[in-house]
Amino acid sequence: MRSRLAARSARLVLAAAAVTALAATTTACGPEEVADTGSSAAPSAVASDGSDGSDGSDESDGSAGSDNSSDSGGSADKGESGDDGKSGYGQSCGTNDLDFTVTSETQAGGYYRVTAKAKSGITCYLDVNTPSVSFGSDADGVASPVGQGGADPIKLSGEAVAYTGISPKTTNTDGGVEFENVIIATTEEDPDPAELQLPDTATVDKPIVTNWSTDSSETVPVIV
Repeated sequence: MRSRLAARSARLVLAAAAVTALAATTTACGPEEVADTGSSAAPSAVASDGSDGSDGSDESDGSAGSDNSSDSGGSADKGESGDDGKSGYGQSCGTNDLDFTVTSETQAGGYYRVTAKAKSGITCYLDVNTPSVSFGSDADGVASPVGQGGADPIKLSGEAVAYTGISPKTTNTDGGVEFENVIIATTEEDPDPAELQLPDTATVDKPIVTNWSTDSSETVPVIV
């Protein structure tokens, strides 16, 4: 009888020990599993927050940069500078705004026809009828106007041209001074006159010059 009671008591003790060990194991594993789950979730949350923050800031900065560059508008500035490039429109032609060609003509005893054309990109007006023309720097070489040609300001732009006629010699004497160049300016005050080479040597004595005209036939210089 005692031996059976002793055996039963031993089994109960072993069972109680097993339950106690299982409880201890469960208690020890539970927090660790919770801790592991928490630690694995935390990096995921940080990564998500971080990626949202960095993406948002990058996109915001990028869009702001794009908006700023479009607002500042290099093309708008270029457009304004393009308008400034046409600031000569409606203004008087300066000598350096024009390209000149000289041809030798036979009418009226021989004269030189000067053709003026605006340089590329320039629009201007010949609002002074008569060009300033001289052979050399002496007063004797200054051409006198004869009043022939158009009276209205002439617009020069693109392929439009204007003509003037220069007669280097209007006397019947044999005298005169020879020149290979003629000096021309749109006004007497123009600080930058053009010196044009003549197609041949001119004998100069009391020269004359016509007004500008769009009709070359009006620029044959004669003394009226």
